[in-house]
Parts: sequence; structure tokens; C-alpha cells
Amino acid sequence: MATQYKLQKDVAGYNGFGLQFCDQKFSASLAVTTDTVLTVPSNAAIGQALNAVTKWLAVIQVEANLSVWFALNATAAAPAGNTFASTTSDLIVGSEYYGVEVKSGDIMHFLAPTAGTDILVKFYALPAN
Repeated sequence: MATQYKLQKDVAGYNGFGLQFCDQKFSASLAVTTDTVLTVPSNAAIGQALNAVTKWLAVIQVEANLSVWFALNATAAAPAGNTFASTTSDLIVGSEYYGVEVKSGDIMHFLAPTAGTDILVKFYALPAN
């Protein structure tokens, strides 16, 4: 089963945090400068037919005081020099939540500049529309 992502109504509109406890969680201690991959699941959410979930909110957490480079369907890469260059990767800073919409079957790539960087990825089912 997959936990559905539910927006909570508040005074100013909608708020996505105060999340339900997630049942689709994956963790790893990343090796230094090694591209580590995670395939986005294809599951059913409560009240949906099997394999009905095609979109997910991935909520990513990285160990405090460390960082990870993240790319979707491309190899994650750290900057190669001291000038700006095009990249496929996002920087995820430890102690911060990073959320991204992904699709079932997408390949998430992670690269840690520090050995043993702990990472947690939680997937919340998004409504199909």
C-alpha cells in the first residue's frame, strides 16, 4: 500500500506538511562519489486499484551538516570547477526537506561528496489528474 499525500486546509490556503506516517520509505548510507540509484515505486494507494499510482511526492531528507547531489533520470554530478556550467543535478542540503514530484519508474540518482552520508526518501501517492 502507499500513503496518500493529503493537503491540509489552513487559514491562508493549503499546507502539505503535518504529513501522515509514510509506508513507502527507503534509506541508505551513500558511498563517497558513487552514483546511487533508487527506482520510484509503482504501487496502489488506499482505495485505488493495484498499480494505479503514477505520480508521487518524493520527500528527501539528508543527514545534518552534509549534502547530496540529486538528479532525476540522469547521473547525479557534483560541480567540476569554479565556473558556472549546465547541470542535471540539484543540491540537497542536510537538515532541510526537499520535495519533488516524480513518476512511477523514474530513476532517482544520488551522489554524496562525503562517505557514509545518510539519506531517507519517502514517497506519498499523488492524486491522478
